[in-house]
Amino acid sequence: MTITTRIFRRGAVKKLLPQIALAGIFIAGVAAAFYFRDAFNVAVIQQWAEQAGPWAIVFFMLAYIVVTALFLPGSVLNLAGGAVFGPVWGTFYNLAGSTLGAMLAFLIARYVASDWVEHAAGRRLKRLIRGVENEGWRFVAFSRLMPIAPFNLLNYAFGLTRIKLSHYLIVTYIFLFPSTFALTYVGFVGREALSGQEENLIRNSMIAITLFALIAYLPRVIIKYRRARARHAAQRAHLHRAQSR
Repeated sequence: MTITTRIFRRGAVKKLLPQIALAGIFIAGVAAAFYFRDAFNVAVIQQWAEQAGPWAIVFFMLAYIVVTALFLPGSVLNLAGGAVFGPVWGTFYNLAGSTLGAMLAFLIARYVASDWVEHAAGRRLKRLIRGVENEGWRFVAFSRLMPIAPFNLLNYAFGLTRIKLSHYLIVTYIFLFPSTFALTYVGFVGREALSGQEENLIRNSMIAITLFALIAYLPRVIIKYRRARARHAAQRAHLHRAQSR
């Protein structure tokens, strides 16, 4: 074995070490999540938060970051955030946790595990990169409002695009608000119902139903807007070609 080959192999091993470490952490996290899956529900999280006292906020947001990075569903935490912290602060903590988790996944994809993310995303990645190149932050906003791909996978895939981290974080935070607030409010209503506080239950339930109806209708509005925008762009291009002749 030549010296050059040894150096090359050492360099390759050093390059793979972060990815191996990340894979080990990911596998361990998924195994732990599977082992404790029965404890991953709103009632248990609410009880745990009450016992944690003033540290509940910190632990809750850290849990949200880990859940997002490990491809685990964040809807349970959204509901728990509403049940524990109420609709206002719960929405704030849920948004902060999901955005920070999205940032962690973005940074891992961009600087540590780009090859793995490219393999995991597959065909979706080409569509995503093309969308970001054509529309920039608007495509990120569209993906946050409409489930074009799993949320956690998107966080990693966006790390392979050219979008700036600051733009990605701002757009993610703003356009995750509608769905996050709706789920948080449902968690709040559920807590009120279980606690036997029926005074405002009907009103709060109607608000929750209205929020979900708006969220369900929102994709149609977005699709109509994008189609109208595409037709307008095509008309302008056609007009420009006609004038150039």
